[in-house]
Amino acid sequence: MSASEPSAGSLIREWRTRRRMSQLDLAMEADISQRHLSFVESGRAQPSREMVLHLAEQLSIPLRQRNQLLLAAGFAPSFSEKPLTDATLAPALTAVETVLKGHEPFPALAVDRHWNLVSANTAIAPFLADISEGSLLTPPVNVLRLSLHPGGVAPRIVNLAEWRAHLLERLKHLSDATGDPVLIELERELRAYPSGLKSSRPAPVEPSGIVHPLRLAHGDQVLSFISTITVFGTPLDVTLSELAIESFFPADEQTRAVLVRLAKERANATSS
Repeated sequence: MSASEPSAGSLIREWRTRRRMSQLDLAMEADISQRHLSFVESGRAQPSREMVLHLAEQLSIPLRQRNQLLLAAGFAPSFSEKPLTDATLAPALTAVETVLKGHEPFPALAVDRHWNLVSANTAIAPFLADISEGSLLTPPVNVLRLSLHPGGVAPRIVNLAEWRAHLLERLKHLSDATGDPVLIELERELRAYPSGLKSSRPAPVEPSGIVHPLRLAHGDQVLSFISTITVFGTPLDVTLSELAIESFFPADEQTRAVLVRLAKERANATSS
């Protein structure tokens, strides 16, 4: 290890600090002595492979960064990192496509760790209408950039200030959790985009509300969505662990009716 590369102990300390845990907190979670943890962090004790993985588990370190931690400790990575085209990932990708297709006539999409689009179902079409900045649709398509860029979906988001705050908070949480420099830079870029505060004020939280919806202008109508995020539960591959599916559901009957009608129109256009 070169002098410029961080040691395993310093990385563990960095992750512990990021998780806002004291040495005592982590030692208790890991069922080891605080003294031993202190020696590991300072480099006075060399952790075993099992200890590195054990501490990484207690710190909820993502698989990609667990591999980096193992390398810093002098061990080979534990988790594979296959490209999406690898044959061994085919069953997982088939599952993703099944989920996306099964969610129609409602929109759903799959993204990678940087929120680049991996796949989407045909119901995503209303989100992609009237995009004035064509480069946003050039692969790799970054879903967050497409959403908030003034030449993307942003002008059609009725509650832009509210939705922008939601997406930026989600991105900040992800960049804090992973320490990924690409996400940190993406957050910096997106925060420089127009906030929408002049044209749309954050809506007050309704007492009976359960989530903040996305409200999207579509022609002379406004479509209202709530969304969920799905990830693989027990991945052992880095690429697979970083895939996520966002599924959008109609938040009212008008939106449901419009989406069903659009699906029928697409089906008729295909069959004709």
